[in-house]
Amino acid sequence: MDLPDGVVTADGGLVTFAGPASEYPGVLPEKGPDGQILVPGLVDLHCHGAYGWDFSEGDLDGASRAARYLHSRGTTTLLASVVTGNPRDLMRSLGVLKELAEQGLVAGSHLEGPFLSSQQCGAHDPALLRDPDPELVTQLLAAAGPSLASMTLAAELPGASGLVDQLSALGIVPSLGHTAADHTTAAAFLERAAAGLRSAADSAGRMRPTVTHLFNAMPPLHHRSPGPVSASLSAARAGTAVVELIGDGVHLAPETVKLVFDLVGADNIALVTDAMAATGLEDGQYRLGSLSVTVTDGVARVDGTGAIAGGTATLLDVVRTTVAAGVPLQDAVTSASAVPASVLGLPAEVGDLRAGMRADILVLGQELQVAGVLRDGEWVHEVG
Repeated sequence: MDLPDGVVTADGGLVTFAGPASEYPGVLPEKGPDGQILVPGLVDLHCHGAYGWDFSEGDLDGASRAARYLHSRGTTTLLASVVTGNPRDLMRSLGVLKELAEQGLVAGSHLEGPFLSSQQCGAHDPALLRDPDPELVTQLLAAAGPSLASMTLAAELPGASGLVDQLSALGIVPSLGHTAADHTTAAAFLERAAAGLRSAADSAGRMRPTVTHLFNAMPPLHHRSPGPVSASLSAARAGTAVVELIGDGVHLAPETVKLVFDLVGADNIALVTDAMAATGLEDGQYRLGSLSVTVTDGVARVDGTGAIAGGTATLLDVVRTTVAAGVPLQDAVTSASAVPASVLGLPAEVGDLRAGMRADILVLGQELQVAGVLRDGEWVHEVG
């Protein structure tokens, strides 16, 4: 809802009022500077790091610094994403992120790999990819505990269906991605995942699977071979899946972003960053998991292959770029807050401004620049 005379108040870490000034019960609080815009804290489902730190490193202090930097830039809720690695490194990283989640700095972890297609591996080390392995999955789940919220996997791999059932039964969101699946296989994956989440005894309120960065790391839509793109768009249009879009102006053309909003609607899209360690820093040499990455003019690419290696934009940057593409601000904010919050099963806590919700509030200027960030009712100290 867009309110030109809106008032938001908070106390004790919670929103106490959000609505028109005319409905405020009592003396109105002091008015802020003219032209300020208040929006909910943003929610990122897919983020590998920032400010020089990669969540895959397994470094608690570094992961904490990355999370705090992102909080200061408006992403008040995030999943910490881990790229493909060897089993020992994956378990160490997930263990660290479990601790980070217990501290309240992240909402949980997202495991992107190692059960991905070697044909669509992108910035994942192909030597470390593998088919779903029940024993390894059990070890990964034990390392992550309840903090693991989502896992990306390729639908066509042997054992993928069984893994979808295992994840959804635990309330872990299966995410279709890094896949070479045909339309039928991809559609069956999303349908199976949605049904599993709906019937799970403890779904943690997570009711829809996701599609990891739609269009990226999957075959393009072709008129005789529509592949996973068509299956994903159909599921999103039906409201049974949420598609991620990296709307940073690098991963997708602005016209593509606008088209998807027009086709499936903001309520079925999660804007994400796929941010890596260079986010918030200058061009140079970085790492993403086991791979060396060079960032030039803000674009990260894997050394040797040239594959795009995640993003360097914050989620607020993505919102600005999405609005510049022609998407209404309210829709862009919905896809960067309320929708990802619903994927995480947190629609009553974050992603909107309503009385009783967590006091995560962004104060923005007319150019959508950060003027202040409130998280849990406390002003966030600017990092960097």
